[in-house]
Amino acid sequence: MTYKTLMVNLNLGESNERVLDVAVNLAQQFDAQVIGICGGHAMQLAYADSYASPDIYEMQSREISLQIAHAEAEFRSALQARGDRLDWRPTEAMEPLADFAVREARSADLLITGVPDTDLFAAPRAVRAVDLIMRAGRPVLVVPVTAATPKLESVLVGWKDTREARRAVADALPLLKRAGHVRVLEIADAADLPSAHRRLGDVVAWLGRHGVVAEPMAANRNPGDPDQLGTIATEQGADLIVAGAYGHSRLREWVMGGVTRSLMHGAQRCSLLSH
Repeated sequence: MTYKTLMVNLNLGESNERVLDVAVNLAQQFDAQVIGICGGHAMQLAYADSYASPDIYEMQSREISLQIAHAEAEFRSALQARGDRLDWRPTEAMEPLADFAVREARSADLLITGVPDTDLFAAPRAVRAVDLIMRAGRPVLVVPVTAATPKLESVLVGWKDTREARRAVADALPLLKRAGHVRVLEIADAADLPSAHRRLGDVVAWLGRHGVVAEPMAANRNPGDPDQLGTIATEQGADLIVAGAYGHSRLREWVMGGVTRSLMHGAQRCSLLSH
């Protein structure tokens, strides 16, 4: 298994520098084709009992067209070494951008995206990472704006005996095979730690059969601390976290928070998340 096609989501009005840095690095490592996607559409703004004038709508549309052209130039400049193995797919359609991005994900092995501003006016020009994670059916590499490009010197797998975690580990195999050191961590209640060690043994053995040497690691749960996984990653010097994305809906993730949200907004490192 490898990543033959990477898909990079560029958000308008946001810094895409880190996302493109990561895309360049992975495209070189895996000799992959790269597809760039982005889009936006004008908002029909209401004032009192009427809408904004057509002139304002046209001005927004022109601005979005210019931003898309700028994003394409960034994409092609950063990835020019890929030659003709680039594909650019923009949209200005009046539809939720997440719907467009999720459809395009059929072409990719791995999606790479930043974490956009959640401001209301950014919504028609940016795809929220949580929408890609929960809906795309592909692993998503989330790149916070201040995160460093993963060197894969140390990777931490956040294990939980769930469908999402199993999928995340399988999806991450191409990266894990290139990692210098892999730790598989389960955070469990004290009474469940013996069982956690048995589960980790199975996961480490499975990884070994795929050529990945990994170290099991169990930690006592700190209730109510969604950042515990990130804290341990920092302590271990991990430059990438692999984890399942939990939550049954976007509403639950954004209202209740949790580990997934903590990883998406972590400032220090990238996370590969699968649902």
